[in-house]
Amino acid sequence: MSTAAPRTAGPDHLWSVDEHLDDILATVRPLEPIELQLLDAQGCVLVEDITVPVSLPPFDNSSMDGYAVRVADIAGASEQYPAALEVVGDVAAGQADLLHVGPGQAARIMTGAPLPPGAETVVPVEWTDGGLGEGPATGMRARSLAPEGAAGQVHVYRPARARAHVRAQGSDVQAGDRALEAGTVLGPAQISLLAAIGRGTVRVRPRPRVVVLSTGSELVQPDEELRAGQIYDSNSFALTAAARDAGAIAYRVGAVADDATTLRDTIEDQLVRADLVVTTGGVSVGAYDVVKEALSYAGDEDEPGSGVDFRRLAMQPGKPQGFGSIGPDHTPLLALPGNPVSSYVSFELFARPAIRTLMGLADVHRPRTRAKLTADRALTSPKGRRQFLRGRYTDGAVTPVGGAGSHLVAALAQANALIVVPEGTESVAPGTEVQVVLLG
Repeated sequence: MSTAAPRTAGPDHLWSVDEHLDDILATVRPLEPIELQLLDAQGCVLVEDITVPVSLPPFDNSSMDGYAVRVADIAGASEQYPAALEVVGDVAAGQADLLHVGPGQAARIMTGAPLPPGAETVVPVEWTDGGLGEGPATGMRARSLAPEGAAGQVHVYRPARARAHVRAQGSDVQAGDRALEAGTVLGPAQISLLAAIGRGTVRVRPRPRVVVLSTGSELVQPDEELRAGQIYDSNSFALTAAARDAGAIAYRVGAVADDATTLRDTIEDQLVRADLVVTTGGVSVGAYDVVKEALSYAGDEDEPGSGVDFRRLAMQPGKPQGFGSIGPDHTPLLALPGNPVSSYVSFELFARPAIRTLMGLADVHRPRTRAKLTADRALTSPKGRRQFLRGRYTDGAVTPVGGAGSHLVAALAQANALIVVPEGTESVAPGTEVQVVLLG
């Protein structure tokens, strides 16, 4: 959780993108670790190294259905002169009491079953007559053995080297090995490994709970009828999806009307399930910028150090921003602008790193690369602003998509990158190498 109030500056101060981000990351702290069941820990970050308590696999076992035999007994086996071996019984997966394979003997064995004492290798059933005395097993018969418990002989038509088709004990991981390092994000493969070595619970930093709400009396929920002057609320859906993509458990509250008291009450009601609150809209200088009206306070006696600082950034889109903490637990709050592109770009630059910091990840930023600008004309950028343009990145080249308008949602849906134009650059010619933020 946050441990300090954000820095503030004079009303005329224009914050840089880096200053604003540094302020956020200096305030937000990783969540405290907890012990979780494996499936509940999916998407969480380990806070401890995991040591293997028992080798995997824990015993030599067969990788095929077939027969466990001694190498010498099948050394000269061929189609013309098969080795005839006495079948002494069956070895199934999970079997504890193992029979012994002596000279001239074989044991039917199933995939995953322990290699019985005396046996040195496994011959697949396809290399035998399957104990049926009818020549080499083929087709459907290649996947079958003689009925369990059937006595008699099996004919083997090919030799096998020692330990062929045998999974050796510890061939995956050895007891005492480090299976996973602290800082690992637990996905399906990591959870599989933890289960395989017998870990039922694991100590992790939990996925942060992010509450997302948009503001504006003009906003209508999708599937509802639009009336004059209304638009559909897309921001809360976009940011909730983006929060989940970043690794959070995200709750979408929806649109709140332009009323400061209602907004303040709504946010306070949500704090019980929030590690981070993200609002969108109402942070500019208009008469109905409700977020500024509701949250621009220095705290009170019950909430020392709380407050949200609203500031202007030297960036486009996304100049108006707010950051601070609210409530008795100093829950961090990011107030993002309301235009859809401004809101999304701001989330990627500021909210996503905050979420990844709460998770305890070492690298909280989207990957960046350099790419050749492919465009039919030069890009222009306002002096003194760091501009982020939507782009399509492919094979070392990036092409702008859509215009610079912060309302162009359709173009945003086609973009997989942000083209970064630095503060000191007012024009970028086609063919120039530019910095690119990769979005997926």
